[in-house]
Amino acid sequence: MNECATQQAAERRGSFTGGRYLSFRLGGEEYGIAILKVREIIGMVDVTPLPRTPDFVRGVINLRGKIIPVVDLRRRFEMQPTPDTPETCIVVVDVGRDRDNPIQVGCLVDAVSEVIDVAPTQFEATPRCANAMGEYLAGLGKLDDRVLILLEIERVLGTLDPALVEQGS
Repeated sequence: MNECATQQAAERRGSFTGGRYLSFRLGGEEYGIAILKVREIIGMVDVTPLPRTPDFVRGVINLRGKIIPVVDLRRRFEMQPTPDTPETCIVVVDVGRDRDNPIQVGCLVDAVSEVIDVAPTQFEATPRCANAMGEYLAGLGKLDDRVLILLEIERVLGTLDPALVEQGS
């Protein structure tokens, strides 16, 4: 690793103050979303498909009178789709810059695991080999015998059509 890359990794690790993450599974990997972004977790419900949306947008749901777009994270990350199971669920997250009126988006995941504390000493900056996926990562959580892939959920969902996500606001 060159000197510039080493310095950037140290700066990123130094700016990580630790936090709590909701862990979930996609395929054989474990991912995490900052718990402060998570609004709620719901079991799988009927999702109404919308025409002319990106392949990774499963559709919309009506959650207590509010229309919320649902993004299939498997498709978003170009993973092989699988049928829904009893463990499949939707993690509703708050995204957007306006903290008083955030936009809610549902993220379809294979299964939710637990809430995990990640200390600064457990954080590792995103490796350079992450390529296109690297733009979605906050970093990696080095847990006892496993690695938690920490997502920047706003970057993951950032390419959604604003008209689609504003339907739910």
